[in-house]
Amino acid sequence: MARALQSIEQQTHQPDEIIVVDDGSTDDTRQMVTSRYPQAVYLYQPNRGVSSARNLGITSAGGTWIALLDSDDEWLPGKLAAQLKLLGSLPDHRICHTEEIWVRNGRRVNQMKKHAKYGGNIFRHSLPRCIISPSSVLIHRSLFNRVGLFDESLPACEDYDLWLRICASHPVAFVESPQIVKYGGHQDQLSRRHWGMDRFRIVALEKIIQSGSLIGHELYAARAMVAKKARIMAQGAVKRGRSETAARYFDIAERYANNGETG
Repeated sequence: MARALQSIEQQTHQPDEIIVVDDGSTDDTRQMVTSRYPQAVYLYQPNRGVSSARNLGITSAGGTWIALLDSDDEWLPGKLAAQLKLLGSLPDHRICHTEEIWVRNGRRVNQMKKHAKYGGNIFRHSLPRCIISPSSVLIHRSLFNRVGLFDESLPACEDYDLWLRICASHPVAFVESPQIVKYGGHQDQLSRRHWGMDRFRIVALEKIIQSGSLIGHELYAARAMVAKKARIMAQGAVKRGRSETAARYFDIAERYANNGETG
């Protein structure tokens, strides 16, 4: 948390406000924030999860543009300035993300090709996995009014779900130089706590398909991705001897594969 807040203080373009949401911590977060960062607004809630915490911060913010920063990440000093400069040249864009640096267990690691970032109309790039990091985004408040907030019913892949809803109808600006550092490898990461992350992505994909907001090639691609991910989940369940789970995902795969052929 302290590292994240320090990186905000070091921005060459200072934010209008800083909001810290404490999602039921049992350490000295309140004391640290109020004593070392008195300019920050400190909000506490019982442990309700990352989506609830982000939503509280978003709805409590007074600004037009909203940036997110997870407690274990940090912004590089020119992050906000670079995004605002780019958005100034793209007046029709309402979301901007950036390239990032990954550090795992204290060591910098290279991203694989499948994790490549993009700008523009990136809905189909967003289907396999989450390619926008919450800590990298700058989002216009109007987007939340249009597509909604983070889905608090999802224990994981809540960011993937939101980016699908945004990218289905809005272009994304992209700062190609790294502007954040993402730290990973610790035991409390959501990806370590939940098996089969694709099961949450399937829920998100089914939601947007059933919303009626997709047409044409985007609808076909989303249906095909549900079928692909459901097959992966089914095959994994077979290996683990979970016959009922396997049957359920094979059924989903077949349903969406057939729909995909007619879409």
